Amino acid sequence: MTRRFENKVVAITGGTEGIGLATAKCFAAEGARVYVTGRRADRVDEAVREIGNGAAGVQGDAANLEDLDRLYGRIRDEHGKLDVVFANAGIAGSEPRPLGTIAEKDFDQIFGLNVRGLLFTVQKALPLLASGSAIVLNGSVAGSKGFPDQSLYNATKAAVRSFARSWTADLKERGIRVNVVSPGGTDTRLMRDYLDTRPGIEDALKQMVPLARLGQPDEIARAVLFLASAESSYIAGAELFVDGGAVAI
Repeated sequence: MTRRFENKVVAITGGTEGIGLATAKCFAAEGARVYVTGRRADRVDEAVREIGNGAAGVQGDAANLEDLDRLYGRIRDEHGKLDVVFANAGIAGSEPRPLGTIAEKDFDQIFGLNVRGLLFTVQKALPLLASGSAIVLNGSVAGSKGFPDQSLYNATKAAVRSFARSWTADLKERGIRVNVVSPGGTDTRLMRDYLDTRPGIEDALKQMVPLARLGQPDEIARAVLFLASAESSYIAGAELFVDGGAVAI
């Protein structure tokens, strides 16, 4: 059986854990040559072993433009092209930040990665992308909701949604599609660490979801692969919620 991403080259920022790692494994299983980034060298090496199938890792921070240059320089040298970018790296901040308590460093940290880093992740990939390539941005239901104490994070994900619209217009002549996958609450290690220290929060989150549960990283990954594949060839500038119906209902 033909694998959907045979001989395709895929770059995933923040691909060493959670949604990024699950997506890297799915791409690799479908024949792609996957490149993942992560801040910690040990986690990059561990992720590459977990992904297998010829995956490669590049230590780096998606908010650091020199690190992005190293990623794309290696892909250029080894393959001369790139077929899919999954701009996945992002943070929510470790503590609630209600309006009135937001510090300059909080703004710089969250916008620096979620908005600035994502923008340059895509822009620096453009010379390697040909017609038919796909860009998938990792958004969030937070871009469409007004979650309290999270205005910085919410705003960054609204910006991601806006980028997909604008970049679809910018890249239409090149035949490059841009779409957003927007997860709801997903049972990653970081989410689990957050929930386990806040009794009652998990049940409250589940009550907001018609399917009454958290999502699994593999469920988000399958949506990313759909948006990156020929199966979604007539989908552009769209936002696909993978949230158990939380935004729609």
